[in-house]
This record gives sequence, C-alpha cells and structure tokens, in this order.
Amino acid sequence: MPYYIIERNYAEEVVVPVEAAPDINLINDEEEVRWLYSFLSIDHRKSYCLYEAPSIEAIRAAAVRAGLPADVVTEVTGRVMPDGLLAGIN
Repeated sequence: MPYYIIERNYAEEVVVPVEAAPDINLINDEEEVRWLYSFLSIDHRKSYCLYEAPSIEAIRAAAVRAGLPADVVTEVTGRVMPDGLLAGIN
C-alpha cells in the first residue's frame, strides 16, 4: 500500500490529540488509512504526518471526517538515508 506525507497547517496552536486519537484511528480504519506518526512544528501550528493509504482520496476523506486539514498530500516511495542510500519506509 502507498505511503503519504500530509502537511497540515493550523490557524492556532494545535493541541496534541491524545484524547482524540482513538476517534481519529476509528475514522482512519473506516477509510482504510493508517496513521503511522506525526511531527509537530515548534510553534504547534504545522504538522507533517506519515500515513499508509490506498489513495490520496482516502486520506482526504479521513481528514474531512476527523475535522483535520490536509493542505498538501504527497505520495512517497522511500527514505534517503545519511549514507545516501535509498531505504524503504517501513
């Protein structure tokens, strides 16, 4: 299944969704997407999330249902490691 990086931009500081995570994961399950992890900017107004999903459309549908922005969604195929080699995502 393809992997995607989602850039999310927030108007205000976002609170880490600890309490909301189970609901977000339920929506993701229903849309057949899997949230792997996220990075949060120092000002808490931007996040970069790694997802596994069948399509960009599935990612966007899950984001709409969860009330989350999905400003930029980019399919990725691998990681470039510090030694310059390409590695898989998982």
